[in-house]
Amino acid sequence: METWSDEHEANPWRRVQSGAMLLGAVIVAGSVAYTVIGLTPFDALYQTVLTVSTVGYREIGGPGVDVESAAYKLVTLLVILLGVGAAFFTLGGAIEALVEMRINGTRGRHRMQRDIDQLQGHVVVCGWGQVGQAICREVAGLDSEVVVVDRRHDLADVVPGYWVMGEATDDDVLRCAGIERAAALVVALDTDADNVYVTLSGRALNPALVIVARANSELAEEKLSRAGANHVVNPHLIGGSRMAVLALNSAVAEYVSKVLHDDHYEVRLGEVPVHRRLVGQSLEHSGVSTGAEIVVLAIARNGSFVHNPGRDEVLQEGDVLVTLGTNDQQALARRLAEGTVS
Repeated sequence: METWSDEHEANPWRRVQSGAMLLGAVIVAGSVAYTVIGLTPFDALYQTVLTVSTVGYREIGGPGVDVESAAYKLVTLLVILLGVGAAFFTLGGAIEALVEMRINGTRGRHRMQRDIDQLQGHVVVCGWGQVGQAICREVAGLDSEVVVVDRRHDLADVVPGYWVMGEATDDDVLRCAGIERAAALVVALDTDADNVYVTLSGRALNPALVIVARANSELAEEKLSRAGANHVVNPHLIGGSRMAVLALNSAVAEYVSKVLHDDHYEVRLGEVPVHRRLVGQSLEHSGVSTGAEIVVLAIARNGSFVHNPGRDEVLQEGDVLVTLGTNDQQALARRLAEGTVS
């Protein structure tokens, strides 16, 4: 059962709203009472507001209105007591709400930081723009934890998961995001200079980090690679290439798009790292593709690819199988490669 404290925590301004309604009711009641005594409606409202505000102006009289009468004094006394009480109640509620929001925000950030400190092998995404949001959706769809780093002050409202507010170019901010324990860093800031700077920082803080950096111009691609990025992506070039493929090979482009992005599609592209125990074995004898009934499209090896590998292809250290299959087949293939299937 929801209690008042639960409602108050969900809406710290509830007391302010109640106080404002009470104050409005006092002003209306006071104006009516002064009107009954003999003041005009406007003078009655004016007198009520003056009384509630306790500014100390003289009482307003008029024809047939005795400001020294008991009725006049009684109305004034009630308006002062109720009005000032309602005003202080409202003001106190506003102060309480502001303090509570500040405390809750601080507590929320501390809880968030404690959770981030427990993460291992997560992905740090720098930049919560359109590109960063699309990246987070894709990474989250692959069941990976994501920590967003951005300087926006409304991250708590727009980021569905973990976040760190601050400049991504600050090493301390990257440390708060767990960069030293992360598996990958995605740099998607607005300027190439910031992307290069964050790439340098990420590589220095975690030499084993996989860094994917966004390049806004072709000139920046080489600089990002030199700074330590494993992969450099230019969204403009990719968008142009995609549009060209759609124009000339629409069926191929649509199929690849569904395989990569559609969660409801039956098969997906994936990758299976080759475990050390499989090195020297042929693809067929490794049992990964046959056991999971999965299609091996290529083998990523030393920066290049072995396309459509045969069953007798010998696996080498550092190989990664590029596979096509359902989510269950992908998961089974990874377990077979790791030797965790009984």
